Amino acid sequence: MTDKPLRLGFPVKVMGRPGLKSNDTRRWQQDPHLKTSLEYLDAILDYLVDVGIDMYRMSSDLAPYATHPDMPQFHTVVADSDAELAAFGQKARDLDIRLSFHPSQFVLLNSPDPALTAKSIWDLASQAEMLDRMGMGPEGVLVTHVGGVYDDRDASRARWIKGYEQCPEPVRRRLVLENDDIRFSAADVLWIHERCGVPLIFDYQHFWCLNPEGLALRPTLERFVGSWPKGVRPKIHFSSPRTELREIKRRITDKERASLQSATPAKGPLTKAVVKPTSRFKTVLLPPIWTGHADFTNPFEFATFMRTAEGLDFDVMLEAKTKDLSLLKLRGDLARYAPDVAARFGLQAGDGLAGDVLADDDIGAADEE
Repeated sequence: MTDKPLRLGFPVKVMGRPGLKSNDTRRWQQDPHLKTSLEYLDAILDYLVDVGIDMYRMSSDLAPYATHPDMPQFHTVVADSDAELAAFGQKARDLDIRLSFHPSQFVLLNSPDPALTAKSIWDLASQAEMLDRMGMGPEGVLVTHVGGVYDDRDASRARWIKGYEQCPEPVRRRLVLENDDIRFSAADVLWIHERCGVPLIFDYQHFWCLNPEGLALRPTLERFVGSWPKGVRPKIHFSSPRTELREIKRRITDKERASLQSATPAKGPLTKAVVKPTSRFKTVLLPPIWTGHADFTNPFEFATFMRTAEGLDFDVMLEAKTKDLSLLKLRGDLARYAPDVAARFGLQAGDGLAGDVLADDDIGAADEE
């Protein structure tokens, strides 16, 4: 365990300063380029310094069309941007900002289709190459999931290992595997780790959403943290579940309309208002889906988790919907409600409020309107 404070980070989109872009989103006809994305990222680094954030996940679309099979004109953008990548990486290292990628859900190392697996490896290799050209150390990782079940969980887990073994060394050096919320549990990724050694990302919310084996939190977290190479600080993902009542607008079917006209209407979800036989749509009220990420991080839940994890050394990527705003709010909340946890992140009373666009006084005033 090092004496360096733990980091808090957020992914991709900056919400605390309007106008900051995370990547070049122009269509191919407009000749987008990685160099443009890096200019945007340079401005994001400046923002991170201003608000005191030292971990950030870059967009998986940083190099537009770099691996598009039908657009070879973009295939050399990473190599063509070597000088810009090196300069950006030097700046990030000088600022001691930890960077990472999380390739999209379409990157699947366990696909039964060899062509899709090969394309996925290409995507991973492109992002690993960017991290290498930036000069990022081993903490600059590529986060991925196991992928699809394809009607055979055991075969899909085993196939992931085969896909991993096909990856070039720069990918295997940086790839880390995360437990997910609906397909592959913490036990599944531990099974994979034991057979190929890939380091593991512990996702707190996913752990609670999918844990059919009934693993205990602390021992499981210890195994995940212990899966990382010695001298490389692990990182985990943390998010709180959404709790809001969901309002879903639905078209009324002919069968439903007929039931509305009967003496005993058919039972169904609670509606926001009385639905008339002449209505075309209805708004149904549904409970939350616990796999959804909340806008902000619940500070009490986070503090409880961090106290459970006392003595373990890892950085935390917050996956709240409000991105950096959630991180800024959590810093102030920890300093106020859990100073012992705040201290592990190098925070003290009053930290996190300077530059925090969502101070408690603002929220209170909004509630009174």
